[in-house]
Amino acid sequence: MSADTTLQPIRSRPEFAGILRVDETFADQSASPGAERINGAFDRLLLQSGLRVLPSVYLGLCLLSGLALGGTLWVITESGLAAGFLFLVGMIIPVLAAVILRSRRQKAIMDQLPAMAEELARTARPGRSVESAFRIVAADTAAPLGEELRLAARRADMGLDLASAVQDLPQRTGVIALTMFTSAIALHQDTGGDLIQVLERLAAALRDRLHFTARLRAATIASRLGTMLMILVPVGVLLFYGLRDPLYFSQLLSSFWGRLSLGLAITLQVTGCVLAWQILKRSSRF
Repeated sequence: MSADTTLQPIRSRPEFAGILRVDETFADQSASPGAERINGAFDRLLLQSGLRVLPSVYLGLCLLSGLALGGTLWVITESGLAAGFLFLVGMIIPVLAAVILRSRRQKAIMDQLPAMAEELARTARPGRSVESAFRIVAADTAAPLGEELRLAARRADMGLDLASAVQDLPQRTGVIALTMFTSAIALHQDTGGDLIQVLERLAAALRDRLHFTARLRAATIASRLGTMLMILVPVGVLLFYGLRDPLYFSQLLSSFWGRLSLGLAITLQVTGCVLAWQILKRSSRF
């Protein structure tokens, strides 16, 4: 009989008020598909970056960052358009910081995966149960992977089977390679088999994948840096002219062709950023 892999949330009750922390998210099933996609992406970004902060608090930080930069430029130049542009830049800065933290965390988790799989195989080899070996490995594994494993171990201690406890590791971390680990655990729980041999082969496959990813990044580093330069240079040029001449944007927007060229430039820049982001995201997937 296959195990039930559906995680049932614990619903709040008045007699247990204050014990359970409210899981606050922006994603809402009643919202439109576009808003649901954006809100879900923001929730996943904060979860996978390892930031222990509520989405509303981090959104407030984005607003404060935008107000600080935009307000400072407004005080210096009294240019509303330049201040609005810098306000948008300030709002994006915390999001970019979270993206960088997520990328570093995912890389650290990927580097820990082969050693974790081998240690789990060695721990289970003397005849320990998979659950007992998993608890030992979770306690010995360093952060950030160890944090996720210890969370899964606590779920198992509360009564979930091991396959259900680890099934959301790929979603929580954003590391696709963890799907192979969770699938191996679920397959062993459902059908049995030699889990030790599967884990050893999994560790070897993960190391080969790491080597391939490193070679791919080394071969495409010039293209990736060139793409980032093409994105940042226009923004830097606009900031330079806006700071050098506070009336630059006002004079630019005073004519029809100036408004048309600026609008076309912003549209093409946003389109290029989206395309470059999708390409870089696909090339850096683990």
